[in-house]
Amino acid sequence: MRTLINIFRIPELRKRVFFTLGVLIIYRLGFFIPLIGVDQSALKSYYESQSTTDGLGLGRILEYASIFSGGSFSQSTVFGLGIMPYITAAIIFQLLQTAIPRLQELKKEGASGQQKITEWTRYTTVGMCLIQGFMWMKFMLANNMVREEFLSSGTLLIFYVSGLTALTAGSIFLMWLGEQIDKYGIGNGVSLILTAGIISQMPNAITELSNRTDLSLQAGQGQIGIVGILFLIVAFVIVVAGSILITLAQRRIPIQQARHTRGRKAYGGQRHYLPLRVNHAGVMPIIFASSLLIFPSAFFGYLASSAGVDAPGWWRETVTFLNINFQMGEYPYIVLEILLIYFFSYFWTTVVFSPEEMAQQLRENGSFIPGLRPGPRTAEYLETVVERVTYVGAGFLAIIAVIPSMVSKYMEIPLNISSFLGGTGLLIVVSVGLDLLQRVEANLVMRNYSGFLSGAEPGRGGRPN
Repeated sequence: MRTLINIFRIPELRKRVFFTLGVLIIYRLGFFIPLIGVDQSALKSYYESQSTTDGLGLGRILEYASIFSGGSFSQSTVFGLGIMPYITAAIIFQLLQTAIPRLQELKKEGASGQQKITEWTRYTTVGMCLIQGFMWMKFMLANNMVREEFLSSGTLLIFYVSGLTALTAGSIFLMWLGEQIDKYGIGNGVSLILTAGIISQMPNAITELSNRTDLSLQAGQGQIGIVGILFLIVAFVIVVAGSILITLAQRRIPIQQARHTRGRKAYGGQRHYLPLRVNHAGVMPIIFASSLLIFPSAFFGYLASSAGVDAPGWWRETVTFLNINFQMGEYPYIVLEILLIYFFSYFWTTVVFSPEEMAQQLRENGSFIPGLRPGPRTAEYLETVVERVTYVGAGFLAIIAVIPSMVSKYMEIPLNISSFLGGTGLLIVVSVGLDLLQRVEANLVMRNYSGFLSGAEPGRGGRPN
């Protein structure tokens, strides 16, 4: 409590906190501005039916996309696409930086080169908004979610133009809001907007959990008994604690700085550490794996539904078997998801971490790993260490990824409730929350106040003795 009071004692930090909260409020208000011509009741009914039946995998697609849009696919608004187009563009350029020499040169130029890459990312975001917006509006038109007065040839053009303009402007506005948080607020703007969208789904999950709760020892069908409630509470605490641990976990490699003698004074010789994150890939492996696994389940579901009585018996049995076993929570699905998470963990770590570049930087700074010759031998050692810690990090990501689907399937708990026990959303919230706490802590400690993580006892005026 004293730490929270200290935050508001610092004028600059107080302004940054209030500015960030104001931007997030504006972000949530945008979800109450609907698109022109959309039948919101029909859209909501379709969303609820697909989320419960999971017919051709569309329910899973909508649930997964809602992670990046704050549940906006249940009501089409100007912020319907969320911040997802900008995130997609940023990921594309981060991957391209390892393959295109021009982008590699810009990256090495520092701030000026990064500014150019950011400019190209914004242009790509506009293109992604137009593509995703057109697909979403086409999808609503094909499923009778557009009002009748907008179905004529003249008004249909107005529906497309106004809808694409609003969706694109909404996503660009969210991107701008994120940049304003980076400049005038506290924390990473895009990550905070993404986190706010994820947390906004929690009230609905709590409401559904309370409606399904039956505190008797023998809960009825579709109800969650007292044992299930206790399991959810304990599992949530354990998973969150594990997520924090794996997010902060590091493999520290000792680094020795070379000693230099100039005249009668000696410089350098200090011993420090090179921290390597255990979960170096973050949430990217789960995002990639979940994205890819949407398509086989949707494809096999389509084949199973289209296999009529005229199809051969062996074909109907095959596609039905594949459709059942590639749904979320099934054993083949889980095994394939774990394999994809391991693959993308190593792939992403290879993209963002270069042992050769790190070894070169150590040599240029006059540092070395004790017992290893600078250069190729150091790069080989760093590569070996990264491979080992990535194996551990990928294993934890695999556990986090499969917990929601297994709890939902085997304990008959709705996915929107079990999703808070793991998966992409929980890892994003934990990592962004830790980053925000560390930034606030740095501001407090810099002004001699005790923070959330420091153990100093505050003295008079909240300052440490």
